[in-house]
Amino acid sequence: MAAEPAAALTATEAARRIREGLLTSEELVQSCLEQIGRAEPQVKAWTFLDEAHALAQARAADERKRSGAEIGPLHGVPVGLKDIIDTADMPTENGTALHKGRAPRNDAAVVAQLRAAGAVMLGKTVTTECAYFHPGKTRNPWNPAHTPGGSSSGSAAAVAANMVPLALGSQTNGSTIRPAAFCGIYGFKPTHGLVPRTGMLQLSRTLDHVGLFARSLDDLALLAESAAGWHDGDPDTRPRARIPFREVLAEEPPVAPMLALIRTPHWDKLDDEAKEAWSELADGLGERVEEVELGPSAARAWDLHATIMSAEMAANFDREWRAGRERMSAPLRELLERGREVRAADHLLALRAIPAVVENFDFLFRDRYDAILTPAAPGPAPKGLKSTGDPAFCTLWTLCGMPAVSLPLMRSSSGLPMGVQVVGRRGFDARLLRTARWLEAKLSA
Repeated sequence: MAAEPAAALTATEAARRIREGLLTSEELVQSCLEQIGRAEPQVKAWTFLDEAHALAQARAADERKRSGAEIGPLHGVPVGLKDIIDTADMPTENGTALHKGRAPRNDAAVVAQLRAAGAVMLGKTVTTECAYFHPGKTRNPWNPAHTPGGSSSGSAAAVAANMVPLALGSQTNGSTIRPAAFCGIYGFKPTHGLVPRTGMLQLSRTLDHVGLFARSLDDLALLAESAAGWHDGDPDTRPRARIPFREVLAEEPPVAPMLALIRTPHWDKLDDEAKEAWSELADGLGERVEEVELGPSAARAWDLHATIMSAEMAANFDREWRAGRERMSAPLRELLERGREVRAADHLLALRAIPAVVENFDFLFRDRYDAILTPAAPGPAPKGLKSTGDPAFCTLWTLCGMPAVSLPLMRSSSGLPMGVQVVGRRGFDARLLRTARWLEAKLSA
């Protein structure tokens, strides 16, 4: 039997082998590049890839290990970066012709943290235009006639196609959870402000999150430990002790978790097959899941999100609007036009409404529940490449800044993956991943 190619290893296993001298970073990166050569013509996940530069980083990592210097938890492991995340050694063009040829001078804060942990920055993955709805060139690795989701389309597809074990994306509405679900991998949107966004394209300070993609929960925990942190360029981060994601994930919950199934007002958007799958999932969990109704404040979340996102994007893209709106896609122009019409009072009132929504969920977590169960998307990835799918099942949790993870626990009759979204209390990210692991084990028993 042929040996498993290094590109198919999880990041956790690859890091272990590199640490123990059983694998070199150069061998791992070379295997990833070979897999990209095989899969990229169909999947189209990358917008910038310099093989020589990637291998040079890997050789430098191997030389550091040979020298006996201290190495980090991601030493020699390649990571893909959504092309809205600045890199000093690669272009960052934000998926728009208006930023063609843009070459940042500095790394984004999260990139600097990953480099300090020893990671190799493999290349830049495709984003939708300005991380909004207009699709890029990427196809779904499961079926190229279907969307990979968006806006972090290239990152999700690259991880799913074994081109790279880890990748970063972003989420302002559903841009991490949805593509993870469509591509059948693990996606994690941490608590708002847990991972610094300095050096990333800003759509909305209120809503923007860094997103993480991997092929296992262990890998999400490994990546999250290095990605989380404080940076003085991001006013929503704060100094805090290191979060031991991997240690908490490895623990057994002290008691079996209790889950709240929340349908949201958009439940009717689920296709029939997804509704049946969710009914079976609830039956499988038995007494460990209870259906919970949304309160009136949470039911307003979708309108609040639309107001905040359009107003803040209009402000953040004012220069592009003035200089080249005729070169924007129609959906982006329409959003910015709406945002420019939002009254300042309405924007401020929407911001003031968020804490009450969050407090209602905090009460649920304090009172009875460990996590919330809800769909990641209305069903499997839709056929066609003109849309990235509906983010409605992600909007509420993004608005609240609550951590969420998509688990590839379901399949449609056509074989396409469907994600289960598990949502936790703000600031309890490691516990959320632990609950997600318990859920996986419970459903596979």
